[in-house]
Parts: sequence; structure tokens; C-alpha cells
Amino acid sequence: MSKKVVMQDIADRLNISKNSVSQALAGKDGVSEETRRKIIETAEEMGYRYPKKESDDDQKQVKTIGLIASEFAFSMKNFFGEIYLSIEREAQRHGIKLLIQSVTPEMRDRLSLPSFIEDNQVDGILILSHVSTPYIEKVLAQDIPTVLIDHHHPLLQTDAVLTNNRFGAYTAVKHLLDLNHRDIAVIGHVDMSPSYQERWEGYLLALREHGLEAREDRMFIRVSEDEASIDMIIRGIAEQPTAWFCLNDGYGFYVCSSLRNLGIQIPDKVSVCGFDNTHFSQMSVPKITTMDIDLPLFAHKAFAQLLWRIGHPDEVYEEILLPTHLLQRESTAKCKR
Repeated sequence: MSKKVVMQDIADRLNISKNSVSQALAGKDGVSEETRRKIIETAEEMGYRYPKKESDDDQKQVKTIGLIASEFAFSMKNFFGEIYLSIEREAQRHGIKLLIQSVTPEMRDRLSLPSFIEDNQVDGILILSHVSTPYIEKVLAQDIPTVLIDHHHPLLQTDAVLTNNRFGAYTAVKHLLDLNHRDIAVIGHVDMSPSYQERWEGYLLALREHGLEAREDRMFIRVSEDEASIDMIIRGIAEQPTAWFCLNDGYGFYVCSSLRNLGIQIPDKVSVCGFDNTHFSQMSVPKITTMDIDLPLFAHKAFAQLLWRIGHPDEVYEEILLPTHLLQRESTAKCKR
């Protein structure tokens, strides 16, 4: 007869505490989403039987949810792709069917909704990133519980799970200030997303709290995220700032590339800091200091919020802010000017 598997066996297999196993299997906070997933997978693999927690949300018998995003968002595989995969894992873990639809520009402009929304085939909807405000308003008008992921707007009165962009940007710029940089430029496109607008505001807040006035000639906040546009900006500056704060890692990658092409050493002459910890920050030379976002946590929180909303349709909507943390790499160093 085989020995009965107990929690300690799972803990020993993963080299973690029995308490962490207990928290994960009970659906409680206290462990990361990645650790929770490993524990559940290991428990199932080892044949461990445990009672699934029945919450008010589970009693609603949620069977199907929909996930929609723009074609552009789905194309950003290194950021939104990781969130999507984590949402897929959450759905599998809960035994819920996940229907997915990318929104083409034509669908967006015609306000054409996916058939699973129009036919009321889903119990709830997750909207990943920005589509357009009128489009999301039409989705909300269907009265299906909806949670936005990494997007919000004053006109969209629904739950949202967001990065704390202002505080994250503040932390990034403070990192540069702590390295004695006082001439810090910012580059991005604030009209492309509320996230970028909020990151710019975090940049301004950090400068203001350190007694520095933001300079108009150091704020490049409506620049397309492409190599040619960014290279033109970098080459057009008579005197380089000592540091660049980039509103995402794509801008950081192109800034580093342009600086290197001009023979400007990073970080000896100029420091560069990005945001998001995407592949751009890791493939850049040198690797870029950036703000890391826990993408599986994004999915876990959004999924949990949607289940809660389905069970509590009349409660006031909530915006959940998730923290970021600084990943210091080779692209930032003390200012030598």
C-alpha cells in the first residue's frame, strides 16, 4: 500500500514551509502567485487530496468568462502575453471556460462587440489594456460584470487592476536622484495610455520633492516609440542630460542604441532607466535598470476581482493598485558631472 501524501511531503518536494503549502491550497494570501501555482501543480501530481474552498463566488457557479483586448495589446507578447497566459491558468484552476477575442481596429471603430458578449454567453468579462473609451463603454452597457486590466479612465465606472505607475515612476526617478543626477530627461508618449501619463506625473513629483524644477527642454512626452523618432530626438540635443527616464523599456532600448551610436558611454556619461522589465530591458547593451511588475499577480488579482464582482454586482467599483519594484542593472551609475 502506498503511503498517504500529506502537506509536509509537498513542502519537502518544493523546499518550502508547510505553512506556505497550507496557505496556497486554502486560497489565502501570503504566497506569490508563481509559488501558489507550483504548489497546486505539485499537489495534483503527487495525488494529494484537499477540499476545494467554496466561497460565495464559487456558489454562483461561474462557468464562462470572456477576455478581450486590442490586436495591438495581444501583439505585445512579452508583457500582455504573460498576463494572458496567467489568466488562462487561473481559469483552468477554477474549472472555468475562457473565451478570447481580439478587437480589430474595424471592430473598435464600428463598436462591434464579440458574439459571446452580444449573445450573453459569458458570466463576466476581462478587458486587457486599452481599446477605446467608447468601445469599453459599450461593453459596460451590456451589464455583464467587467474588470479592466492595466487601464482606467474617469468615464469607465468599473473595477480595474492597475500598476501603481505614479509611485513606480517616482521610485525610478528617485533612484537617479540618489545617484546625484539633477539633469534628468523624460521620454515617451503620454497620449498613448493613462499609464504613461501617470508615469510622467511620477517623474514630476520626484523632481518637485527634491527641489528641482522640470525643464520643458528635457520633457519629450509625445514621441513615437520607434527607432527613427527617438534617434532624431537624441541627436538633436546640444548637451545630453546626465540621465534619461523612459516611460517604458522600448524607449529605453532605443535611447541606449542612439547614445551608443553617438559614442556616448552608458552609464559613465549618461544613465538610462526604463519601466516594465520587458525583454527590451534585458536585451539592451548594457542591460537597463527598470521597474519590475509582477504579471502573474496582475492576472490573479483581476481574476479574483471578477469572481467577487459576479457575486456582488451592486457593490461600489474598486481600483486595485499593484506595486512595482526597482531592478538595478548596468545602465545607471553615479553622476560624474
